[in-house]
Amino acid sequence: MDQLTPKQTQELRSILQSTKTKLEQQLLDAESATGVVILDQSTVGRVSRVDAMQQQSMAVSTRAKAQDTLRKVLQALLRMDKEDFGYCGQCYEPIQFNRLKVQPQASHCLKCQDQLDHI
Repeated sequence: MDQLTPKQTQELRSILQSTKTKLEQQLLDAESATGVVILDQSTVGRVSRVDAMQQQSMAVSTRAKAQDTLRKVLQALLRMDKEDFGYCGQCYEPIQFNRLKVQPQASHCLKCQDQLDHI
């Protein structure tokens, strides 16, 4: 496997920056959806209350996933600054560009990630 070229690194940095911006906006937008569900019970039926609580639960889950992805994106950007980006955190071999293009926040090569997923 080859190291990333400067052009590939710049392309991945651009993808990460764009993802970071989108996730930050998504988290801001989701803030109101994850608050406490307050309903006027005199005008809203039981089904609507259950639906509102389910929507809130989904929003909380979506927010947690976005926060986790944002954390990984920020870590990838830090690795770029330290020039550790593009190398597997376990075997230290270069991560294939095609993998990084699909998941630029990846910190492990496919082989090591597969091993980690089966632990």
